[in-house]
Amino acid sequence: MDTEELHLPKSRLANERLHAAIPGGAHTYAKGDDQYPENLAPVISHGHGAHVWDVDGNRYIEYGSGLRSVSLGHAHPRVIEAVRRELDRGSNFVRPSLVEAEAAEHFLATVPTAEMVKFAKNGSDATTAAVRLARAATGRPRVAICGDHPFFSVDDWFIGTTPMSAGIPAATTDLTVSFPYGDLAATEELLTRFRDEIACLILEPATTHTEPPSGYLAGLRELADRHGCVLVFDEMITGFRWSEAGAQGLYGVTPDLSTFGKALGNGFAVSALAGRRELMERGGLRHSGDRVFLLSTTHGAETHSLAAAMAVQSTYAEEGITSQLHTLGARLATGVREAAAGMGVGDHVVVRGRASNLVFATLDENGRPSQPYRTLFLRRLLAGGVLAPSFVVSSALSDADIDHTVDVVAQACAVYRKALDAGDPTPWLGGRPVKPVFRRLA
Repeated sequence: MDTEELHLPKSRLANERLHAAIPGGAHTYAKGDDQYPENLAPVISHGHGAHVWDVDGNRYIEYGSGLRSVSLGHAHPRVIEAVRRELDRGSNFVRPSLVEAEAAEHFLATVPTAEMVKFAKNGSDATTAAVRLARAATGRPRVAICGDHPFFSVDDWFIGTTPMSAGIPAATTDLTVSFPYGDLAATEELLTRFRDEIACLILEPATTHTEPPSGYLAGLRELADRHGCVLVFDEMITGFRWSEAGAQGLYGVTPDLSTFGKALGNGFAVSALAGRRELMERGGLRHSGDRVFLLSTTHGAETHSLAAAMAVQSTYAEEGITSQLHTLGARLATGVREAAAGMGVGDHVVVRGRASNLVFATLDENGRPSQPYRTLFLRRLLAGGVLAPSFVVSSALSDADIDHTVDVVAQACAVYRKALDAGDPTPWLGGRPVKPVFRRLA
């Protein structure tokens, strides 16, 4: 399919409806139509496995499914069956259901480094609960975030540090400091500078473009212990994609608290805060100290979402899903790199990350990240039936899907080469460039 043949009239009308009723036209900024080439933001009708269909009837191979949440593919039969079993039994009650105990026990068996767990609906609630718990346990006000990781929460303690800080008092933001990934010396300097002020170190344990430096996570564990702060691993992305027990299970370093979400429900809304019993119990009833308002969500114990989580964990363990993700991702990465090199743009279309969590960079003639070149690349992918804000795979992908993706990437790279030779990608953009998610002005 040529780019000029891709018309999305129904999607364009649907996007107008979305913007008229919903600020930003989507419920997650990363799903906004500003992230796609102009007039080429498909609105999805339905999905099955690794494919989605837009309201205009076009089919796409989909990557990054549900912002990495649908790692088994859409409408996975084991997950859907588990959900259906609960639907006729009611979803929410005035007292806990037995499903809550079963789901918690299942989770703790899957992530044995944790001793207690509490479920919620989104990642932000879980990370904010971890921060609040760390502050309560230490009596300290400051939070140290890893400055190399793009997102931790929609709440003030994090969003105030981004370009989209409107509405957040500076006094709140001043309590958040940052440290660089992989640099123990810089982190120790920060902890020393704010001695006895930092409640926790919070980071994604392993989502940068390379593996954690040797001894890094263990070194953070030692620093947190020595300086009396809480070590929090945000495993929203690494959970399941690195191992069933997350990065902590793969690398053998146990945080005090960790947060899970995304892949946990295969698209159903469920997240988790897990950790050491001594800390977690501060949010419970069986102690004599000050109570911590840990997590209290009306829908956190929704029965069919917890059933989905248990089905996901069982499927990962019994079918070796993490290994499948790595195999599929490795095949895709090799194919994309060979296609880019073959078209003479191997230094400009760059695949990065762990095989189960691939992203791509689009670099200009000077090797700098370029939104216009990203726009050109995305336009060609969409024209070829590939919806890929990233190259994050799901286990529903087939070898044929990946082979087709690589063919489309090769076609995109041929156009990319033309734009580089011309020194200007503008003729191939079809409108304004795609925009970064975090920016001060709309």
